Amino acid sequence: MALPEADVARVREWCARRVPERVRDQVRVECDVDARHLTVVECRAPWRPEENPEWTRLPVARLRYAQRTGTWALHYRDRNLRFHRYDLTPPTPDVGKLLDEVDRDPTAIFWG
Repeated sequence: MALPEADVARVREWCARRVPERVRDQVRVECDVDARHLTVVECRAPWRPEENPEWTRLPVARLRYAQRTGTWALHYRDRNLRFHRYDLTPPTPDVGKLLDEVDRDPTAIFWG
């Protein structure tokens, strides 16, 4: 199953706009693509690059695609890095509506 390419591109563009270019050497928002979902990930520069040059990656939200219905559903991550359905926004064919909800973050569940 392939995800809709236009939606994947839209999420990637949204991620790129989340962080001003002047601070992207310290923090980035990226989109990991899987067969059935997209995961929005916050990436932080290493605190001590001489000891560990790896950036930390923390999942923020997951957008799952249901091919049968052509809809996307939003999921949040818990403290154990498990994803759960976010019930305040119903599944929708418009991935932009889910990105708007992650932006708004009315419950502070995505960005804290």
